Amino acid sequence: MLLHAVLAFALFETLALAVVLSVWADRVAGARLLVTFLLGVGVWVVGNELPNWVGPQVERLSIALISTAPVVSAVFVHFCVVFCRVPVSRSAVAAAYALGAVSTGLAWVRSPGYLINAPHFGWVAVPTTVGLIASVAWVVLGIAGIAVLLHAFLRAREPDRSQIAAVTASCVWGALCLTGYLMAALQLPMTPWPLFGLPAYLLILVYGILRYRVFVVNAWARRALAWTLLLALGLVVVALLPLLPLPFESRWLGGLAVAAACLALNGPVRRVAERLIFPGGEVSASDLAHWREALQPAETPDELARLASQLIGTRVGLEVSVAIGEPTVSTLSATGDAAPALHCLRGPASWRCELRGWDAAPPGPRQAAEMFGTVLADAAARVEQLAALSARERERQLQARLAELGSLAATVAHDIRNPLNIIAMAVAGTPTETRREVAEQVGRISHLTSDLLDYAKPWKITPTRIDLGARVRALALRWPAVELGPGLDAPLWIVADGRRVDQALTNLLENANASTAVHVFIDADQGSAESPGTVRLHVCDDGPGVPDEIRARLFEPFASRSPGGTGLGLAIVARILAAHGGTAALTARAPWSTCFTLTFPAPSP
Repeated sequence: MLLHAVLAFALFETLALAVVLSVWADRVAGARLLVTFLLGVGVWVVGNELPNWVGPQVERLSIALISTAPVVSAVFVHFCVVFCRVPVSRSAVAAAYALGAVSTGLAWVRSPGYLINAPHFGWVAVPTTVGLIASVAWVVLGIAGIAVLLHAFLRAREPDRSQIAAVTASCVWGALCLTGYLMAALQLPMTPWPLFGLPAYLLILVYGILRYRVFVVNAWARRALAWTLLLALGLVVVALLPLLPLPFESRWLGGLAVAAACLALNGPVRRVAERLIFPGGEVSASDLAHWREALQPAETPDELARLASQLIGTRVGLEVSVAIGEPTVSTLSATGDAAPALHCLRGPASWRCELRGWDAAPPGPRQAAEMFGTVLADAAARVEQLAALSARERERQLQARLAELGSLAATVAHDIRNPLNIIAMAVAGTPTETRREVAEQVGRISHLTSDLLDYAKPWKITPTRIDLGARVRALALRWPAVELGPGLDAPLWIVADGRRVDQALTNLLENANASTAVHVFIDADQGSAESPGTVRLHVCDDGPGVPDEIRARLFEPFASRSPGGTGLGLAIVARILAAHGGTAALTARAPWSTCFTLTFPAPSP
């Protein structure tokens, strides 16, 4: 019988949907309760269909399985409370379970019903007085669950409101479908047609929940709806063929007509399915072209993120955060876990966009965000290429300037050393105070010349595997004012040019000494949330600090925080770190007034 085949399919569907929900249990509040409810529905369907599969000799087992309905309804009430996050006390939920358990237990102890062979259906259970009591219990619990859904619906906001509405509608549909068993038990002279809709009830229930939580479910639903519409179209064509004034009847002609209709209307049918499943999510070719054109002016990741946030926010009607590259801790804390965000990340071969915080968004905006992400990934690749070209151009210009500066520095050094020697010899017979002052100024000029030559000349690093902590400890022995932190006790392995690392540390210590600092503190750590996979060295002092007017250009040539400084020491430090693929930065670490952080890439394991 067709009806029992449909009910068998509903049983298979119930088990399949329970497995699907188990896979995505972490996406839906109360998903495990819903899985339990679906399994309970499956047990109830088995109880009703078992006599039709095996025969009336399994009446006792069949009635026992059907009697579990009150407990299943109690699980449904519990799911509604958890899913809707309604503030219902535990005692109320416990009372629901108690009512269901007592009703089921009473039905198991006493005879709750018997089987009859109903026309147009087959074997069906008819309740006794005890069975009616159990039936009233599960009906009351079902109404309580729907009442919880309606209560939450009236107070919810989108998209939760739409999700609760979908679940409520599916429950009402399910209640209408179950009236088919009532029609069979009353032995009405008609087929219990509402039972044909039972598979749709279970599918609508689960889809209504997962629609706003698992995006791939909507893609499946779109394909299923498109095939269903095409199948319905084929049936309509088959039904209309006999009405046409054809001189002959041919199955080949009918098949050809169905195939032609499906091929001709395949595109429109799929577009209809797309609009039904993804309302507001249609993205046309003109939309993609507009997005590409609007993102074209962006030349930096920050500018691209700002433009992208405006575009996608305007499209979906939400405030969307966009991050290009790995998001920092500040970015994550600003957006929060629930705020929708697009994170464009650099993969091994290309850029890709991830949607974060979109689990509760309607499918339409999510579909638009997915499509926008592909455009944003292309724009991020373009910005990356621009940045690489700009970096190469800057490096070329820097090398050209350094070559000119090196040539000038060599000439100046050669021309200035002879006059300096003559000056030093000329004051040999002058008073001691005069000789000391001249020697100090000559030393400053010589030091400036050496720094200028070192900064301007082309040089290469020779990286080897070194223990940064050991080099710092060895260097600190020559500086009595230096205090070492606990981060330097263990080995800190990096791949670097040891001589250049020593030069950078010496420049920082000389910089602290020139600023009249009394204490210098050096510590280290292995990376942080902002810069994972790095080794950081912190050189701090209690000097007067860095004036605000030179903070922005502190690592540029001839910027110095000390009145007698050459302004090249920190520029050389920055160049050394850049040559190692690291950075030098002015940071803040209490209680020190000045702190420089050198960041080295950690060696590969």
